Amino acid sequence: MDVRRFLNHLASERHWRDQIVHVEELPARTAQFASPTQPLAEPIRGALGKLGIHELYTHQARAVDLARAGTDIVVVTGTASGKTLCYNLPVFERLLAEPEACALYLFPTKALAQDQLRGAVRMLSALGREGQVAAGTYDGDTPADTRRKLRDGGQLIFTNPDMLHAGILPNHSRWARFFERLRYVVIDEIHTYRGVFGSHVADVLRRLDRICRHYDARPQYLCSSATIANPVELAEGLARRSVQLVDNDGAPRGPKCFALWNPPFIDEDQVERRSPLSEAQHLMTRLVDDTVQTISFVRTRAMAELLYRFVHEELSHRSASRARRVRAYRGGYLPEERREIERQLFSGELLGVVSTNALELGIDIGSLEACLLVGYPGTVASTWQQAGRAGRGSEPALVVLVAQNTPVDQYLMHHADYFFGRSPEHAIIDPDNPHIAIGHLRCAAHELPISATEAANLFGEYTPAMLDLLTEERHLKRIGSAWHYAQSTYPAGQLALRNIDETTYTISAETDEGPRTIGTLDEISAFTQAHTHAIYLHDGETYFVDRLDTDRKVVHVRREGLDYFTTAMSESDIRLDAAEREDRWRASTIGFGDVTVSLTVTMFKKIKFGSRDSIGYENLDLPTRLLETVALWIVPPASSLELCRQWGRLPSAGLKGIVNVLVEVVSLFVMGDPNDIGGVVNSSNLGRPAMFIYDRYPGGIGFAQKAYEWVEQIMTAALDLISECPCRDGCPSCVGAALPLGAKEGPHDREIVPDKDAALILLHDLLGREPYRPRERKPPIVEDAPSPAAVPTPPPETPIKPLPPTVEERIRRRVRQLPGRSTRGESASGAGGSAKG
Repeated sequence: MDVRRFLNHLASERHWRDQIVHVEELPARTAQFASPTQPLAEPIRGALGKLGIHELYTHQARAVDLARAGTDIVVVTGTASGKTLCYNLPVFERLLAEPEACALYLFPTKALAQDQLRGAVRMLSALGREGQVAAGTYDGDTPADTRRKLRDGGQLIFTNPDMLHAGILPNHSRWARFFERLRYVVIDEIHTYRGVFGSHVADVLRRLDRICRHYDARPQYLCSSATIANPVELAEGLARRSVQLVDNDGAPRGPKCFALWNPPFIDEDQVERRSPLSEAQHLMTRLVDDTVQTISFVRTRAMAELLYRFVHEELSHRSASRARRVRAYRGGYLPEERREIERQLFSGELLGVVSTNALELGIDIGSLEACLLVGYPGTVASTWQQAGRAGRGSEPALVVLVAQNTPVDQYLMHHADYFFGRSPEHAIIDPDNPHIAIGHLRCAAHELPISATEAANLFGEYTPAMLDLLTEERHLKRIGSAWHYAQSTYPAGQLALRNIDETTYTISAETDEGPRTIGTLDEISAFTQAHTHAIYLHDGETYFVDRLDTDRKVVHVRREGLDYFTTAMSESDIRLDAAEREDRWRASTIGFGDVTVSLTVTMFKKIKFGSRDSIGYENLDLPTRLLETVALWIVPPASSLELCRQWGRLPSAGLKGIVNVLVEVVSLFVMGDPNDIGGVVNSSNLGRPAMFIYDRYPGGIGFAQKAYEWVEQIMTAALDLISECPCRDGCPSCVGAALPLGAKEGPHDREIVPDKDAALILLHDLLGREPYRPRERKPPIVEDAPSPAAVPTPPPETPIKPLPPTVEERIRRRVRQLPGRSTRGESASGAGGSAKG
């Protein structure tokens, strides 16, 4: 496409004139080639030639040299740079030298595993070895007879961490031949293994390592990643061994134009902006009208359905045939639906697709010309991964980031260097977190007895304490110097890797033929998206939720042609359980420790399609969910609060505004999403107002802890963000705006409207800046301040590291809730589908 002509045309139209706030021209780059120190084997060179590959890029040659030397590696290069060859070439060279060798390929999704299998089969065919090397995907969609064949004779197994966890490792004795001959473990897209999921995967790999040792195998790790700040640290945390970085990217790329698009204000006070979905709707419609194959990425499943519906309706008025060439793609669709959409996109049958991040990874969907990002994807790595879906050849490509009216998105609109001149974020994992490790300890004992040597540090320093706890609760039994699994249950089936919430709701739609399952949701999503009287969106259609059955975990829906959708509203409160650390930060007190957060979905709002007008609210009566996690808290000095009152501002309104910003800002420093982080202002725990920033995961995962370490940086970024916002009194782009009528937040925040001036007064004082002077002084506020209360202190450490009391009690409670007995089923979520081992 002619990218410049398209943008210039938009900029010339009055309706679009000022939305493009920055354009970054990314020039084309020529290829850099190299050869391995020792030439590739002749059969390999011949096979590559048949596939149209006659030279290796510099990073591919470097990866081959290191792999030949037995080095564990992590390859970090751009999208579509040929990372696949970095691990396939060593594997296929080994197969030529050792025909019985085996390799395990791990991918974060089943779709990516299937796509990579197709590439491997093409290579085997070019080598003349198709049919001689047994290769296949082993996941929840694999038929039982194919699974048996792969288990008995497979050499190249393409799977995901879920199936390795629940289908392969617990049944390792059936895989003895494979493990004895296992030479390589390929871990692709390691940047996706962060947070809770990454921590689980790291523990699964520890279990894999001990199974390999049992069969006298020590496979080499070949990893690849998108660009992140700490690829070596992440790879070493996952594999628990040293790795060598390969980042000398020699792949070419076509020219790319990256535009930052900020929807205009729609009010004189510069508070509300036009909906990013509305902007994306018109952009995508224009591109599809010009027959430009386009992908639009959105943040949620509901947004995918909404944008697809809007684009489809607008195109239908112009060309019914073009409207049929646009689809939505997201998790929750049945596997056969997703495969068909992928096929249509690759073949060019589709001109447009609206997707969640389900299509972010390297599935081969052809060469798209344009990519729209509706809202910041949450990390720099994800932004470039999604942007890389367009322009995968040498032709020019267009990428447009359409900002939401949120603090992070607006910060990025004013700081283009965050994308184009900054190192990406750190990926955080915490595999030793006892909330996560306790489940894997049960699984490990079920797979093989845990020896006294392993008991010292198999899953971190709390391993001995966790073994004692599981022994007391009769999940394990010590016989001699080893711990054996003592129950008849299948522990891997009781531990999900991807969700903090292991409860799954089935969405059942009433049809003329009877009930039909159209998708699934975790419990948190069910409460917010599929509560009674919600509008559930699926494949562009509106379904009215007749009933959310919390006992049977079923959402009963019926399809209706409705002209509105719904969005849920919730409230939260926090209780400080135990302080782990306390320090002074400037004049403030900061702390880190265990907290319990209560979350309640209280009501929902109905919003008209098209106009986005609110047409009413409805209260909900849903159970309160308790989240036991960790938090950072910041306690401002009394002098800062008093300064705020002297200007006639309410300190709690300023603190609330700061918390709203901190929740978003923290995600810029850790490789997390604002949805991974929560925040609340509370006075009851410490006897004085405090700002709490907590992890939205049981036991925490490291976000709040990083925020504790980087408090100076995140508070400075919060001040920058609020200061640069053009609004007068506060808006969704900075501290937040007034709540809608009837809405409410937590009991300590109820009816408090964030105050921008109060937030700036406090931040200037907390950071030791020149005092901030509001435009007007109001009468001083006099309020009774509660007396300070003592902060709980943790028990003293002992030579043998015990579990913290609150952690031990939580874990013990979870262990007691596990079913005592079960049938000998061997199932796994399998990254979106059931799996039998």
